[in-house]
Amino acid sequence: MQNTSKTFSILPLLEEKKPQRLRFLSSLDLGLAVSALLLAMIGLATVHSASAELPIDYFPRQAVWVGIGIVLLLAAVSIDYHVLLDLSVVLYAVGLVCLVLVLFIGVERGGAANWIQIGPWQFQPSEFAKLATALFLARYLASLNTRVLDLRQIATVVLIVGVPIVLVAIEPDMGGAAMYSPLVAGMLLVAGIRMRYLVTAALIALVLGAGVWAFGMKPYQKERVLTFLSPEKDPLGAGYQVRQSKIAVGSGKLVGRGYMQGTQSQLRFLPARHTDFILAVLAEEWGFVGVLTVLGLYVVYIRSAARIAMRARDRAGILLVAGLLSVTCFHVLYNAAMVVGYLPITGIPLPFLSYGGSFTMVSFIATGIILGVDLRRYVNQ
Repeated sequence: MQNTSKTFSILPLLEEKKPQRLRFLSSLDLGLAVSALLLAMIGLATVHSASAELPIDYFPRQAVWVGIGIVLLLAAVSIDYHVLLDLSVVLYAVGLVCLVLVLFIGVERGGAANWIQIGPWQFQPSEFAKLATALFLARYLASLNTRVLDLRQIATVVLIVGVPIVLVAIEPDMGGAAMYSPLVAGMLLVAGIRMRYLVTAALIALVLGAGVWAFGMKPYQKERVLTFLSPEKDPLGAGYQVRQSKIAVGSGKLVGRGYMQGTQSQLRFLPARHTDFILAVLAEEWGFVGVLTVLGLYVVYIRSAARIAMRARDRAGILLVAGLLSVTCFHVLYNAAMVVGYLPITGIPLPFLSYGGSFTMVSFIATGIILGVDLRRYVNQ
């Protein structure tokens, strides 16, 4: 009888004959890992440039996070994603506990108490809770024996995602809360949902959005939205950041001013240049060509992940990759639009490029999980 037990490592591959190993290596979509690593290297160089004139050069810290992220990527690849799905209930519960803890012991940064301090280190629970929610949601949707979700099943999905959204919004971290929307949208579209339910959900979202605006948003958050609608009214106040970002992007022209030669970043005109607005720094230093190169790497990453989803061996793998990929797509599109003033500033970083330990590590873990889905086409045969 064939052994169908779950595996925790890629060691079975090493026991195959050489032609089988070569078939595996040639079939595994390495474009995902290569593009992620190249983006991380570009991010390291840009973080160094953006923070070189600051009292603290953030490059060494980010290099450590990238190194840890690569180790976590390899660990995520080596663990069967079905095992992660089996553990998703526990991971989801731990994530919720951390989100509750941050409301009481959270360290405030950027107007939101969304960090937990452990000795000299800080981590952002909302990033890890988002990953746990993706695993739990994929497990639930994969367990349903239906091609189209009914109202009861959709209500369960809303409950699973709604709890962490509310907890993150209370911090308040509206950007972090918004990241759950593409996650659930990507999975629901793959799982199957009627159009009338989508329209109803959109109407409910509008009503909830109005409620959040009236009762849930801090004054500085409302100011960001109003500034987005009319930035020229306060160019030296709330509109300053977007204005400086546009200047940086425009001054880069075709090939940029050169590495560490951007005036907006080196003269400290551009705020948050090593985090949320790192793309503006890259645009000023490397111009349209540099931005196009980075966006091209994201296209490779997204295309590779989409291929992996389409050839996954089971429904759970498809759903999991679809959710994680949707979040990455949203991050890239929103951040790029935010940098040029097309969307309000919400603190949504750029995957693999922006400085940040929790976000960087979760991005690598998600990449490892996606690669693991591709790997299990062979290990679980």
